[in-house]
Amino acid sequence: MAMIRTGNQYRDSIRDGRRVWINGERVKDVTTHPMFKPIVDIRARIYDMAHEAKYRDIMTYEEDGERFAIGLKLPYTQQDWHDKRRATDTILEDVRGIVTRVGDETVGEMWSLYDGQDVLKEVDPRFSENIARHISLVTKNDPFHVSANTDPKGDRSKRPQDQDPDMLLHVVKETDAGIVVRGAKYETAAAYANQAFAKPTIANWGDDKLSEYAVGFICDLSSPNLRFIARTGFAGRAPIEDYPLANRFDEIDVLVIYDDVLIPWENVLFYQHTRAAAFIRATLHRYSAFAFVQRNLKLADLMIGAALWNVKQTGLEKQPAVQEKLATLACYREGINAHLTAAIATAERSPAGLLMPNQSLLMTGRVLACSQLHEMIHLARELCGGQICVTPDAACFRDPEAGKWLSKYYTLNDEWQSEDRRKLLAFARDLLNSDYAGHRLTFQLFAQSPPFAHLAAVYRNFDWSEPLRFTKEAAGLSDQVYGRQKIAAE
Repeated sequence: MAMIRTGNQYRDSIRDGRRVWINGERVKDVTTHPMFKPIVDIRARIYDMAHEAKYRDIMTYEEDGERFAIGLKLPYTQQDWHDKRRATDTILEDVRGIVTRVGDETVGEMWSLYDGQDVLKEVDPRFSENIARHISLVTKNDPFHVSANTDPKGDRSKRPQDQDPDMLLHVVKETDAGIVVRGAKYETAAAYANQAFAKPTIANWGDDKLSEYAVGFICDLSSPNLRFIARTGFAGRAPIEDYPLANRFDEIDVLVIYDDVLIPWENVLFYQHTRAAAFIRATLHRYSAFAFVQRNLKLADLMIGAALWNVKQTGLEKQPAVQEKLATLACYREGINAHLTAAIATAERSPAGLLMPNQSLLMTGRVLACSQLHEMIHLARELCGGQICVTPDAACFRDPEAGKWLSKYYTLNDEWQSEDRRKLLAFARDLLNSDYAGHRLTFQLFAQSPPFAHLAAVYRNFDWSEPLRFTKEAAGLSDQVYGRQKIAAE
């Protein structure tokens, strides 16, 4: 029986001579570099989980005698979404933390394009065929697939043509073999992934029908004309005992330079047609938002856990003011859970026949999860107390002289000795207060789009007709007024 690839096969696939820089250093091997290795190992772990008897039926499904990854499966039923949700939860439980850019969230963007095949056929029937073929290849070949979305952009008061044209990724030449593209994209995890779905970020194309910037394609990340310039990683900056999350779960963001990269025609998903570009921008998170918001749910669990263990340690959990704050965190958590659960329960059929989560519930759930996240983080900080910013490092606790004093002042009782107290405070600091924690909060604006885009998605997907109907009946408005306004709303 054929199986999806292993962790070592994944590691071998990214040892391809790609040109990667971090901290001013050319990286020889991303699988062994100290800032990349921890997250590469987690992605390899996800591949290996699919081969273990304990996880195989959770992580994979069987079809025609072969096994495929649940996360990459096209969703046709509610059970498909329940299976995806369970697989993601299982991964996060196994690695004991939260990873976002591992493929299950970015492949959903391809499904959105699958829904737009009629739009693509208007441009060139080949493009529609390309997307169907690539979705099939993703399922069969099990690559680490990421998203190439945000450009450097430059001066946004000017059109791309009125400044350095490379500020936005664009086509510079057509050949018999394909298109040649130039520019740059910020892509999380690209330095250690296999392929990227690149697409434009322009939201307003004006009256343009054709543009060299309106291009979407699959890019093989082993291309020799790519360069990967990474931001500084968090892993290795400080001991893992003091920063247990930053050292294991940093998903490194990269500026990918496309220096006249050839994209074969079979990898081009749309080109020049601004309507196709506008469609993918409007529907980009139709499916992938579910995976992102699910991570917010698990983050809420970690914040509740860190806060609750802290107040239990110090005997404050019975105070009404503390319980009120914990209940607020619980409401936030269950609000996200309710939106995800309801989005599956009332899922909708997509234009291509897929089953997509109820769009109004999913998009409003994303607004809830993201807009309140910073407030919930600060609430968890309050519950954890000021010691998360003043506690000495693990080395001091191990020091023969200093450690005696720290043991005295950090031991709470027979149940809570100083080492457990130190571990919990270090975890809470890294979750809520560290450079890594601040990065993860800001990352929401990059990975899930800014708040105005969230609300725009809600506006596009909310059913305005029912409030109009009910108010029309309650106010006794005429049928003619209702008819005109209903059409306008639609």
